[in-house]
Amino acid sequence: MPTGSARRTKSSPGVRHPFTEVAWTSCHRRRRRSNRFAGPAASGGRPRLGVPGLPPGRADYRKGVTDIDASPVPPVAARRPVPRSHHGDTFDDPYEWLRAKDDAEVVAHLEAENAYTEERTAHLSAVRDRIFEEIKGRTRETDLSVPTRRGDWWYYGRTVAGAQYGIQCRAPLNSPDDWTPPVLSPDEPVPGEQVLFDGNVEAEGTDFFSLGSFEISNDATRMLYGIDTAGDERYTVRVRDLVTGETLPDEIPGTFSGATFSPDGRFIVYTTVDDAWRPDTVWLHEIGTPVDADVQLFHEPDDRYWVGADFTRSDRYLTIGVGSSITSEELLVDADDLRSEPRVVWPRREGVEYSVSHAVIDGEDVLYILHNDGALDFELVRVAASDPQGPREIVVPHRVGHRLLGVDTFRDWGVVAYRREGLARLGMLSYENGAVSEITFDEPLYSVGTGGNPEWAPPVLRLGYGSFVTPGTVYDYVIETGELLLRKRQPVLGDFDPADYGQARVWATADDGTQVPVSLVWKRSFGEPGASPRPVHLYGYGSYEHSIEPGFSVPRLSLLDRGVVFAVAHVRGGGEMGRQWYEDGKLLAKRNTFTDFVAAARHLVSQGYTTPDRIVAEGGSAGGLLMGAIANLAPELFAGILADVPFVDALTTILDPSLPLTVIEWDEWGDPLHDADVYAYMKSYSPYENVREGVEYPRILAVTSLNDTRVLYVEPAKWVARLREVGADALLKCEMVAGHGGVSGRYNAWRERAFELAWLLDVLGLAE
Repeated sequence: MPTGSARRTKSSPGVRHPFTEVAWTSCHRRRRRSNRFAGPAASGGRPRLGVPGLPPGRADYRKGVTDIDASPVPPVAARRPVPRSHHGDTFDDPYEWLRAKDDAEVVAHLEAENAYTEERTAHLSAVRDRIFEEIKGRTRETDLSVPTRRGDWWYYGRTVAGAQYGIQCRAPLNSPDDWTPPVLSPDEPVPGEQVLFDGNVEAEGTDFFSLGSFEISNDATRMLYGIDTAGDERYTVRVRDLVTGETLPDEIPGTFSGATFSPDGRFIVYTTVDDAWRPDTVWLHEIGTPVDADVQLFHEPDDRYWVGADFTRSDRYLTIGVGSSITSEELLVDADDLRSEPRVVWPRREGVEYSVSHAVIDGEDVLYILHNDGALDFELVRVAASDPQGPREIVVPHRVGHRLLGVDTFRDWGVVAYRREGLARLGMLSYENGAVSEITFDEPLYSVGTGGNPEWAPPVLRLGYGSFVTPGTVYDYVIETGELLLRKRQPVLGDFDPADYGQARVWATADDGTQVPVSLVWKRSFGEPGASPRPVHLYGYGSYEHSIEPGFSVPRLSLLDRGVVFAVAHVRGGGEMGRQWYEDGKLLAKRNTFTDFVAAARHLVSQGYTTPDRIVAEGGSAGGLLMGAIANLAPELFAGILADVPFVDALTTILDPSLPLTVIEWDEWGDPLHDADVYAYMKSYSPYENVREGVEYPRILAVTSLNDTRVLYVEPAKWVARLREVGADALLKCEMVAGHGGVSGRYNAWRERAFELAWLLDVLGLAE
């Protein structure tokens, strides 16, 4: 998938990927596009006694409702039906008027929703404060990441107590042969340290701050950085001279993330988006020249495809990636002649995906290509870079259920990422014989991946590792000996001991007999899961072949330590069990995603892990669609549902090609605009249009952001208004200055997560 792809994915707050430790840095070049990782969020909750909006006398004591007369009155959105007609079907949408983002009435309605939510949850303010202090108290606020070598410098990140944003730094190597990162202490100065970028200084005077591009030139004399101060994921790129400290006149507005220097440092390669916010054009900017003189390197006119660009680790080529959900194409440009015509590696063919990594074998430029042409779970081949469409040498053959994810190439060896038996794995690739030697770990559930490897010929491979019970860990894998050198494990302050917590995987049976994996995490002092019913927080996603990895979460401890069992339903539509697992949960098989989640919840109830009044479900973005769907399918199974930036008005969105990201989504969901069968199928599950009369919905909290460009705020706003019509206890929280990832700044993010966790604990009766 090309760098800079845009999808409705969201890493849940409260979870880091294993190699994103407290002060991780991106000072080094992103030599290859990274795999998509996300982890489940932490949560939990407690029952209250009341559902505003229910008819008088309709109190649900199972879910813990209060006296309605004492409750605040929710905002009531006016019904102004707007007809939507397709394929002979007309839907009168009563709340479509809420789409007018700049309308004063709409803004006033969202502010009223926020005020109502704050009033409804005011009794939880002490719980929120406690959870925030727990997160803060378990985090080493002043910390440093493990340094990464690039050129003659060690690059690393700092966090400082009380500061919202990270600080990017570097220090010189001791010698050219120095491959052992210095052990840094937050209490001691680092010899020769240079502060490159202080996010706290750069963020002064802004309500939102996000760094989308950050890189140092190969000669270590310049730095580029891209900043977003609105939350719309559009970054202004600037360049700083690291010798003089001067910010150069170059300023490139409206870029997508991932701008990068050319190997010689003369140019910046960046992407921009079209009116539908699709990354569609790659540009070349020569430093010191006006932006309006920038050269267009590539433009993709087909609305189904997005583009991205990056340099190979070898610095030999610029790769331009073009991709949809099911088709991809890569082009090469010689790095020493960036204005030359891009060369297609393999011409795009519908349904064929591939990615390219450059290596040099016996003095010849070769390309390792991972592809699915006649290979459902992908195979790895090698071709001559001079004739990429010529003979293919199979390196790793296709094996069903052994999903190849990516290949990273270095001067003398490569590393292959793959998924087997539901877990991501890494194997060292021999250029000589094509053998792949797996790097093994002891835990039954874990996540591992490469990270921080900008150098072309290192003697070690930097890895990130973690599990549900093991904090994010950084290793260096010694190529020559196979030894794993522990460089750092995310510190968790207080009395945390991994041995106090357990993790396991169980299997639920779906409606069609498919076995669905469910991961469980718990604190052992409360007993083993299944011994007696316990409160459960059940998380799910299930789209885009996006796998929910076993990852550690500091905020989740606030739930586990209160007796909550955390569970992940690895439903179809994700990638946990291979490509077929994904295929069986998309397009006209999308309902499997929803019924798998319901089956997981029923399994946890039937096997004595919990009871329906003690389950809270959570999902975000496309996982928010899952939340809306299961609320309609099985409302009786859940006490509460947290839907984060939820894609709950899916049919309306996918019908409108002018909206951000719509056309490129047709390969994932189908094209209801031109296909009546897809229209009918999506209409049958789109949450907003299927809210049911006469049922008792669980308590619902929907969280969104006004400037989100991936899932517009209007979707949860309409959904909540419709839910209230049928008497549901639904709350909406809209961040007025934020994007798809929520608020910026780590303390702000902790407070946002504490708000959600307090609500979850309230639903589960654990907010005392």
